[in-house]
Amino acid sequence: MSTGTMSCPLTENEFDRFFEECRYTAFRLETLQVYDVGYEEEAFRRFLDTGEVITTESHEEWAAIVGRGRRFHRVHVVAEPLTDYLRFESVWAYRSSIEAGEDVNILPIVDGSSWPEGIPRFDYWLFDSHQLVRMNYDSDGRMLDPELVTDPDQIVQANVIRDRALHAAVPFSEYEKRFDADMRPL
Repeated sequence: MSTGTMSCPLTENEFDRFFEECRYTAFRLETLQVYDVGYEEEAFRRFLDTGEVITTESHEEWAAIVGRGRRFHRVHVVAEPLTDYLRFESVWAYRSSIEAGEDVNILPIVDGSSWPEGIPRFDYWLFDSHQLVRMNYDSDGRMLDPELVTDPDQIVQANVIRDRALHAAVPFSEYEKRFDADMRPL
């Protein structure tokens, strides 16, 4: 899925509206092994320092979004061994997201295997199968401006990738059985 001229950057408010206006489904493909997200800083630090998992306002906000009768699906391509951030994200975010009703799946890269065929190395959201927002990050995992993609071919390809990723992934609840409570291998 190449980036074309049929796209435009979104402000934070414009991006947030996609979650409000989504009527049926939202799909998220995650490919980074570390994200640098400001609202997670304190929770991440505490997790690393003490192993404590704290509930934040972002948990409540996400639960409210997910709990509005729409289907939210996520696939994260995860390279093992897990980074500290992925351990944190699994313990702190994924478990509460599942509790709120999100379908969280993992596509593991185990024992040095290669990147999953047909899955790009970039993130996106696909809303109601026809609104594509490419998530742009810098090399440290900091969010840059999300980008609305309007090219029909890229939107169709995003649907194909979604289906391929969901088919190849395992539910998080199954994946986490290989780890202890802090997502360290058993």
